[in-house]
Amino acid sequence: MNLDLRRRAMLGGLLMSGISVRGAAAGAVNRPVRIVNGFPPGGSSDTVARLYAEHMRGLYAPQIIVDNRSGAGGRLALEQVKAAEPDGTTIVHTPAGQLTIFPHIYTTLRYDPATDFIPVTTLVTYASTFVVAANHPARDLIEFGDWVRREGGEVSFGTPGAGTSTHFLGLQIGNALGIRMQHVPYRGISPALQDLLAGQIPCATAAVGEVRELQRAGQLRMLGISTPERLPSLPEVKTYAEQGFAGLTFQESFGLLLPARTPAGHVQQLYDAVRVAAEKPALRETLARLEYGIVNLAPADYAASLQADRDRWGPVIRATGFKAED
Repeated sequence: MNLDLRRRAMLGGLLMSGISVRGAAAGAVNRPVRIVNGFPPGGSSDTVARLYAEHMRGLYAPQIIVDNRSGAGGRLALEQVKAAEPDGTTIVHTPAGQLTIFPHIYTTLRYDPATDFIPVTTLVTYASTFVVAANHPARDLIEFGDWVRREGGEVSFGTPGAGTSTHFLGLQIGNALGIRMQHVPYRGISPALQDLLAGQIPCATAAVGEVRELQRAGQLRMLGISTPERLPSLPEVKTYAEQGFAGLTFQESFGLLLPARTPAGHVQQLYDAVRVAAEKPALRETLARLEYGIVNLAPADYAASLQADRDRWGPVIRATGFKAED
């Protein structure tokens, strides 16, 4: 997500500050609504979807439930929402990667990310980090690269799954350091971190919020984060840019989309409801504690951001030669 779009999101927040709860709910859907989430309960995607669903009740619809339809790395949820009635009652919540990375790694997708959905808004952005066990000799990326070369020049790294942004960011780290990084995909970040702590793998890439408490407890060490600036809550962790790797600066996002052909009125009502929910102190405090940044792009800006990221990831993924199994 580029800085220009961040400024637009901030401007949108100022303009939206005058919208009342009653205004957001005017003409909204009067039936129960489903937010289809393509990942299991308890993960980061599920957490964000449920937090927003809780705070949007009564703004967009009288009842909003999160429907976890996990499988195929989030593709099943997108396929289901693509086929749903475009009446505003079925929403998909997804990381951007399923719309920006997957088109480059799957020879066949059962959805077209550019035409089968209407982007409504982003909910949050989040950064990734590269972690090792607390007893690892490396304190930053440069030291890690030196360690790998002493150990033979190749190392395995764990991620929450193949084709994720953390997968390709890990490969980019390897390229930046001039070392070979062998990807080890897991079914979610928890088993990857368990193996890291047990010494089965030497390093992993993950969302910052998923490993923050392990860092604070002294069990893991972050060797860098993908934010443009250091996080106030983790001032000891250097950014990749500070270490000379500005090309690794990146933040992923979660967002909401509706099926194509959904009336424009529902799109605007859902966007308005998200913006009002995002101003609630309880939601803001919880998301900040989990290291998520609230960014609510307007529909047109969200669509532009997704297209820009699709274009950005294309050459990165082609350089790796990776293709996912259909």
